[in-house]
Amino acid sequence: MKFIMRLLVSAVSIYVIAYLMEGISLSGLEAALIAAFVLGLVNTFVRPIIKLLALPITIATLGLFSLIINAAFLMLTANLVAGFEIDGFFTAFLGSILLSFVNMLIGGFAGTNKK
Repeated sequence: MKFIMRLLVSAVSIYVIAYLMEGISLSGLEAALIAAFVLGLVNTFVRPIIKLLALPITIATLGLFSLIINAAFLMLTANLVAGFEIDGFFTAFLGSILLSFVNMLIGGFAGTNKK
């Protein structure tokens, strides 16, 4: 049940950033749900490997490189999901920051951020 709630929160967050940001487009709620699912899979399986490999540069940049990784994963998700498009890397960069913020905000109201 908690997985479904997190998936829905993530889908709503993606929908919100697509609405708020020019350069990020979404064809509908179904695309948002699929994008949330794919982003969750990418974050679960690919992120730990990339974070480990990028650890030296992340330390050297005082953690700022993780923002680049987040943007890359958002762009990867957009490339994999039909109906979810991002115009460029800078848009993905700002979108990933906004997505984290909106996800935290909505997740706090929905109660999915509790451990």
